Parts: sequence; C-alpha cells; structure tokens
Amino acid sequence: MSKVVLLQSPPPKFEEIQKTIFSDAALEFLSQLHINFDDKIEQLYKDRLQRTVATKVFSTLDFKKSSERKDKSWKIAPLPSRLQNRHLDLGDVSASNTAHFVSSLNQDIQGIQVDFDDGHCPTWKNQLQAFQNIRLAVNGKLQGAPLTITTCPVLMLRPRAWNMIEHNILINGKEAIGPLVDFAILMFHNAKKLHEANSGPYFYLSKLEGASEAQLWNNIFVWTQKQLGLPQGTIKACVLIENIISTFELDEILYALKEHSLGLNCGIWDYCASIISKFGDREEFLLPDRNKYVNMDRHFLNSYLRLVVSTCHARDAPATGGMAAAMLKPGSDLTDKESKTIIKKILEGKMKEIECGVDGFMVYDARVVPHVNELWKKSGATPNQISRKFEVNISPQDLLTIPQDGVTLQGLKHNVAISIMFIYYWLAGIGHFFYSGNVEDSATAEISRYQIWQWIRFSPPLEDDPDKRVTVKLVEKTASNFAAHAHKNLCRSNAERKRLTAARYMSMELFLTRNPPEFITSYLNDNHKFRTLHNKALLSSL
Repeated sequence: MSKVVLLQSPPPKFEEIQKTIFSDAALEFLSQLHINFDDKIEQLYKDRLQRTVATKVFSTLDFKKSSERKDKSWKIAPLPSRLQNRHLDLGDVSASNTAHFVSSLNQDIQGIQVDFDDGHCPTWKNQLQAFQNIRLAVNGKLQGAPLTITTCPVLMLRPRAWNMIEHNILINGKEAIGPLVDFAILMFHNAKKLHEANSGPYFYLSKLEGASEAQLWNNIFVWTQKQLGLPQGTIKACVLIENIISTFELDEILYALKEHSLGLNCGIWDYCASIISKFGDREEFLLPDRNKYVNMDRHFLNSYLRLVVSTCHARDAPATGGMAAAMLKPGSDLTDKESKTIIKKILEGKMKEIECGVDGFMVYDARVVPHVNELWKKSGATPNQISRKFEVNISPQDLLTIPQDGVTLQGLKHNVAISIMFIYYWLAGIGHFFYSGNVEDSATAEISRYQIWQWIRFSPPLEDDPDKRVTVKLVEKTASNFAAHAHKNLCRSNAERKRLTAARYMSMELFLTRNPPEFITSYLNDNHKFRTLHNKALLSSL
C-alpha cells in the first residue's frame, strides 16, 4: 500500500471539497499512476538535460529520419463527432475563476481550454476550486452553467507541463508530478461521465519536447483507460507545438499518439522562448523586438505554421492556431471606433491562419466570438479544412533563421513590464492578467524575460536611439521606473507593495542569471517566496 501525504490542510470553507477531490479512492488512483510511471518520468528529465547539452554542442537540429515519417500511408484514428469542428476555443480559462469558467460554458464556441498551465496559478486553493468546478460542470451542478455537458462547449483540459512539481503532495516520500496530479484527478472524477456523454475526456498537452514525451503520454492514456474501464482510444489529446525540438518530430508525435491524437497546435510565444532557451547564447539567434518584428508573417514562424498544418492534414489530423490575446476595453461599445479597430485586427490575423489551412484557433475575449464565428461562415463553413492536402518544402534553415531586425526602447519597456507584472500576480495566486489591451500569461512572460536576458548578453543598439545600447544599467532603470509607476497606480496595501518589490527583484534575477531557468513557472513554483505565501496550512497525513 503506497503512502500519500497531503502537506496542506484545506483552506477555510474547502474542507468538504478537499475530502471529495482527494478521497481515499482518488489518492490510491493517483499513487498507482505515479508508481507505474515514476521511473519513466525521471528518465524524461534526464533526456531533456542530455538533449539540451547535445543541442548546444551540435548547434543545430534536423528532421528525424524515422519509419513513421517515411511511411505516408498511416493516419490518426477517426475523431468523434464533437471533435470534427475545432473552429474556436476560448483560451486561458482557469476553472479556479468560477465566474469566468461559467461564462465560458455559456458561449457559442466549440471548446474551452480549461487551463492548469499558462493561464493558471497552481496554489492549493486554486487547484481545489478548479477540480471542484470542473466536477460540478460535468455533473450539471455548477450554478449558472448548462445542466448537461452535451450542451456545453467541449472541455479541452490542459494539465500542467512536465516541468511543474506538485510540492503539496508526497507519494512514497517523493514530491508528486504536477501534470500527473492534474490528469489523475480530472480523469478519476470526470472521465466516465464525459465518455458517456460523448464529450471527452479531451486534453491539450503543453510543452512536449519531442516524440518520446508524446509516447509517454500515450502509455499513460492506455494504462488509465484500462484502470477506469474505458475503451482504448477514448482519450483524445492535442499537442501544443511550443518547443523547437518538437517541430522536427511532428510526424513522430502524431504517430506516438495515433489512437489518441487530436492533432497539433501552434503557440507563438512559448515556441519563440524555446528557441532562445536552446540557442539564445549565440548572437545569430538574437530575437528582435517581438511586438514590432515577431509575428506569423515572418518566415521562420510562417514556415513553422505551414509545416504543422501540412503534416497534420497529411495524417487526417486537425491543426489549430494560437490565441488572439487582444482585449476590448471593459464596458466598451462594440460599435465604437476603438473596438472596431481591435476586432478588425483580430479578424485579419485569424483570416491569415485560415488561409494557411488551420482548422481552428483560440481567442480570449468572449465578446469577439460572434465576429470570429461570422468569419468562419464567410470562409466556407465546413467543419474543418483537413481535406486541404499540400506539400511544403521546409528546411531546418527555414525554421532556425531569425530575422535580423532591431530592438526598441518601447519593446524593452514592454518586456520588463510583462515580466514584473506576471511575477507580481503569480505571487498573488493569479495566473494571467490584463495589460495594455492584451491578456498576458506565462507564455508572454516567458518570451519577455528571455528577451531581456538575451539583450543584456549581446547589448544590441536601440533602433530609436542608435547611440544607446541595451545595458544592465538601462534595464535596471527601466524596471525601477516601471515599479515606481505601478506602486503609485496598482498597490493599495503594504502586502501589495511588498509583492511588487519582490517581483521587481525576482525579474532582475531572471534577467541577469548566467544560466536562466528554462521555465518561469518552475522558477516561481519552486521559489520560497511563493511557497511561503501559499503554504499557511498545517501538515495533514492521509
């Protein structure tokens, strides 16, 4: 019998929720999942380290020469009816925010990215609230939500990525693995109901680094379906291609998940951050001002998008694009000039993705949903574009040649602001926030802090003032000025002021470190400041 220890007592008013979510049966299922896959996950971490070293030594990547890639005949398993149309999901929906989750369940969309990753902060309270809200929604008992899961958009459950450790649970003396906790609890409480309703369980898989990690998830799916008495192939999962390594193993990733595949997804900012993570200590990989020069029209990103779409469609798999992060002003009239401009910009960007062959994408602001739905109707209104087969001739050089554009002071200020504010909100237990007309999450924080680190290292000149370069002094001044402005406009209490000060210094630590952590969420999740703020309960053993 395995021993599971919860290191947190339930927060006030969460006593019954914790007992329900982490029942004896649920804990036993969670522990058995860990016991069966712990060694393989440890190997995954070792493989990642070895791959990072190898990438730096050999300084390039190439497409795998695998039998899966050479064989053009195989396809993924047919998709169930509710996954034939993947036109529109709402993204960054943390089920811990009950009002936002309920609102999303009532939208005219195909799916909801129910997020435990980029847009969610995994405090113990947030985890309990999210698990409970999902369980209630699946059982038709969440107040304000549809009474049956068949009338809701499908829940596209996104567990944490492999880099995240669950510090609040010990299994046989070892801290639990974040994504296994999320997956196990979601499956244990919801899988049978979702299957009976022909509505899941469906998943997004974040930050995979190659086909071996997709194969590990596939093995987890097979084991879990057997344990829960579900038909093999019931689980479907869409892999987010957010890592440069994975772009060179697309066929292999689809093949590894063949019976469980729901295609692939493109995510621009985590993807760009992974390029800096793997190659950013070399000047030819200096990424320019992202707001001005980095978008899906650039050759290296357009090549990535076209390769994902082409590879998916060749295997009868859907390919989905990223999330439109632009926000309309709260309470704004959708017919005013500013709102029309924002909506027009979103639709123009998404139309380009449709023309590239994508089968769907995400938005954050539900107010633009009717406009996006109309865009799809005008574009042909077929459930998907999988029948569009086309060959692309993409080389490693196409994917790895970074545009040689400049850096601006405004770009520096923006990246500093996003880095500080993301940490500030994470310390408050909030996984995404709104800034300068956009929703910001860990993906944008990731690219922001990586760019500042890279700019300090190579000290490029400023486009708007060529006599000046990016220096530590300039970054420190920018961070200080932003913190002073935020202090005046954001902080109302002593706790908020302390949190802002901590966020500023933690950001500078990320900007200046010799060897930056690969993931900002790991850095924060493992940090004593965060763990102290959200670890006030007494130890309890189950």
